[in-house]
Amino acid sequence: MSKIKDLQRLLETKEISCVELTEKYLDNIERLNKTINAYVRVTAEEALETARKVDERIAAGEKLMPLEGIPMSLKDNISTKGIETTCCSRMLQGYYPIYDATVWETLKKQNAILLGKTNMDEFAMGSSCETSIYGVTLNPNNTDHVAGGSSGGAAASVAGNMAVFGIGSDTGGSIRQPASFCGLVGLKPTYGTVSRYGLIAYASSLDQIGPITGSVEDAAIIYDCLSSYDPKDSTSVGSRTTTHDKLNNSVKGMKIGIIDEFFDGINRDVKSSLEEAIKVYEDAGAQILHFKMPGLNAVLPVYFIIACAEASSNLGRYDGIDTAIRQIPTRI
Repeated sequence: MSKIKDLQRLLETKEISCVELTEKYLDNIERLNKTINAYVRVTAEEALETARKVDERIAAGEKLMPLEGIPMSLKDNISTKGIETTCCSRMLQGYYPIYDATVWETLKKQNAILLGKTNMDEFAMGSSCETSIYGVTLNPNNTDHVAGGSSGGAAASVAGNMAVFGIGSDTGGSIRQPASFCGLVGLKPTYGTVSRYGLIAYASSLDQIGPITGSVEDAAIIYDCLSSYDPKDSTSVGSRTTTHDKLNNSVKGMKIGIIDEFFDGINRDVKSSLEEAIKVYEDAGAQILHFKMPGLNAVLPVYFIIACAEASSNLGRYDGIDTAIRQIPTRI
C-alpha cells in the first residue's frame, strides 16, 4: 500500500490541491510539534511555493513525477542551500550551506515538498534523539518513550503524520532503529547506491542516506528516485536496477541465510518475531539456510574503532583539534 501513490491520485483527480495538502501537514506540525519536537526548522514558505508550482503543472495537464507534490522532511545533517543546517549542534548554529546535497537536489527537481529539517542526535551520535541542542524527540505513538535515533525527528515526523516520508542517514542503525521504534519502514541502502555528497558525515565509510516511510512500497519508490550515480561523490556507484517493479516477485527458490549467532542473547519477543518472519518466507517457498559465523562477536568492537576514528577526523574540521594533534612533531 502506497501513501505516495494515493496522495498523487488525489492531486491528479483534483480532489485536493497541492497547496491544501501542504497546509494540512503544516497544520499538523503547528499542532503537534510543540510536544513531539520532530522538527527543528519548519520551511513553510518554501513548501507552499513549491506546492503552487505543482498545482500549476497539474492545471496544465502535466504528468506528475514519482515524488512530486509529496510533503516530506529532511534530517538536519543534509545540506540545504540557504536553509540553516546545524546537525543539532551549537557548533553549526547559523550555518547556511551554499550548496544542496545531491539527495535534496534530486528531490527538489521532483518538486517534493520540503516541510522542514528534523531533529537528530548531535552530529548523528546517539540512538535516542536525546543529545540534540533542541531537546528530545518523543515517540508519537507513546510520548512516554523516545523516537529512537539518530534520525528520530525524521521517524517522528512520519509516525506523527507531519510528513509523508522522511529522509535520514544511517551509520550503524540511525534510520532502521528509529523506524522500528515508531512502527515504520526504514531502509539503509547498500553503500554507494545513494549519493553522500552534502551529507555532514559521522563516519564516511559507513554513512548512507535513506528513507523512512509508512510502507515498503513507498520506501522502494523513494529509493528508485535517489539511487543514481553522482560524479560529485567519489564512493558513488548508483544502482543498475529498480526495486518498485519487483515488489510482487515470488521468493520461491530464493536462498535466505540465517546466521545462528544473531539469536544469541536476544530478547524473547524479538526472537519470536524473527522466527515468525522466517516462517512466512519459508511458507512462500524460500529456502532457509542456517549457518554459523564465529567471527561475528568481533563486529561491534571493529565498528566502534572505525566509526570513532572517522568521526574524530570529520569533527576535526570544526575545532582544529584533530589537525593539531596530527601536526605535533614526533621528535622534539
